[in-house]
Amino acid sequence: MADIARLTQVIEPEAEKLGFELVRVKMTGSGDERTLQIMAEDPATGQLVVEQCAALSRAISEQIDLIEEAGEELVEGAYNLEVSSPGIERPLTRPKDFANWAGHEAKIALAEKIDGHRNLTGELVGIEGDVVSIEDAKAGRIAVPLNKIHSAQLVYTDKLVAATQPLDMSGVEDIEELNEEEEAND
Repeated sequence: MADIARLTQVIEPEAEKLGFELVRVKMTGSGDERTLQIMAEDPATGQLVVEQCAALSRAISEQIDLIEEAGEELVEGAYNLEVSSPGIERPLTRPKDFANWAGHEAKIALAEKIDGHRNLTGELVGIEGDVVSIEDAKAGRIAVPLNKIHSAQLVYTDKLVAATQPLDMSGVEDIEELNEEEEAND
């Protein structure tokens, strides 16, 4: 098992040292097929390029190793570390995400039903305090407390594409995969 709150305490300062903002820390999968997924962004661009992902991955790995060598097990058992940019259909995880992306279509999955609905899709109206408003295509405007949101993400639309900065693809051609022996020596 992994304590996401504790992992976030460890990972966020590493992202900030590199000038990035942490978007999400999430553990997916089960058994030996688990992945610790870290999403972060450069506030200037809203994304990370390959070199930035690699730098953050190294910093996180080093910090986790130091803490685990000192005796605290942050993640039990084997897992893969995945560091990425949030992408165009980005998750909405922070209050500022709901403010910044107001006017765009979003999907919100609720932890429990509100007004008879567990899933909402429509134009994100914004956030006031800790309450997100969405103009659901079926139910109309619904106000949702942040703590009742299980997950939220933007929906791919032409409007979203037009509002998103072009992706920086620099370094993509330079990706080098290591074989197991090279990884063990790294």
